[in-house]
Amino acid sequence: MAVDTRVIERTITIEASPETVFRLLTDPVEYVRWKGRIAKLEPTKGGTFRVQFADPKQVASGRYVEVVPNRRVVFTWGWEGDSMVPPGSSTVEIDLEPADRGTRLHLVHRGLPDEGVTMWPSASLRLKRRGASRKFSTRLNIATRSSWSSGTVGQSPR
Repeated sequence: MAVDTRVIERTITIEASPETVFRLLTDPVEYVRWKGRIAKLEPTKGGTFRVQFADPKQVASGRYVEVVPNRRVVFTWGWEGDSMVPPGSSTVEIDLEPADRGTRLHLVHRGLPDEGVTMWPSASLRLKRRGASRKFSTRLNIATRSSWSSGTVGQSPR
């Protein structure tokens, strides 16, 4: 019996350069500024993607599939200890392109079972809810505010 799957797709604009957004998606120190508590990220093909959230039992993990600096990040995703959406069972594709005053981020999350989408307390589920893409965008914008004028991440404006 085939598993029904869903694709979640969103496009948001972030007030930061593609280089800054890329670092927020691939640098473990920067990643936890906007999402997660602990991150182990090895952004090379086959490298580890692992993020622990506020609840230590909520750990998303997978492997990097494709990394094009400042343009594209693709990794597999799933929840450790979850048989419905186990680690590596779905794929997240993020494309970055320069926009007027920042970056257009296009996210596609593939391979989610219908039941997993409704039960899954993840960023994908939050994106699915009405207005939630604003929350995702807001978190990234807040994380980039200090770096927008200087072009760096993780430094406070002087």
